[in-house]
Formats: sequence, structure tokens, C-alpha cells
Amino acid sequence: NRRSCKPRRQRGSHFRRAELQFPVSHVERCLREGQYARRLSSTTPVFLAGVLQYLTTNILEQAGKEAENSHRVCITPEHVKRALQKDEQLRWLLEKEDDTHSQE
Repeated sequence: NRRSCKPRRQRGSHFRRAELQFPVSHVERCLREGQYARRLSSTTPVFLAGVLQYLTTNILEQAGKEAENSHRVCITPEHVKRALQKDEQLRWLLEKEDDTHSQE
């Protein structure tokens, strides 16, 4: 009566399994403490962490190009600001964010 055992899948932290740099557990805690919804799917913090990582990467990539154009090695807040102003989609996204906060 030998059972054929499947090899155990290695468990790890959510962000390692999702191959993210952003901490999924921190995003999940913020979502739960913010009480944005009564229930929270287990995939929601993973997805949101992925979106945050994508946006951050995109912004830093553009800011890096701005720094390079200014013949600088380090990215400054001014480079980030210029990158956000030049990117139409990011500018639109941040304007929507400002509208939401001004209504509250």
C-alpha cells in the first residue's frame, strides 16, 4: 500500500511566489486596516502590489531618463516631477487622484 506522493510545492511569501518586489503582506494589511471592503479576496493584495510595482517602475524609468538628460547620476524629486508631467497617461492618472481627494 504505497502511496504515490507528489512532491510538495515550496511555499513562500506571497510576493516571492508572485515574483514581486513589493511586499504583498504590507499591501494586504493596509487594505484591511483601511476597511475599503468587508471582504477581501486573497488575490487582491497580490494584484494591487503588482500594479504598484508596475507604476513605480515606469515612473522611475522615466525619471532616470530625465536625470540622464540632465547629465546627472542620481534621480531627484525634480526629475520625477518632470517625468510625471511629460507622461500623458501618468499625468491623467494623477489628475484623477487629485480630483478624488478634492471631492472628499
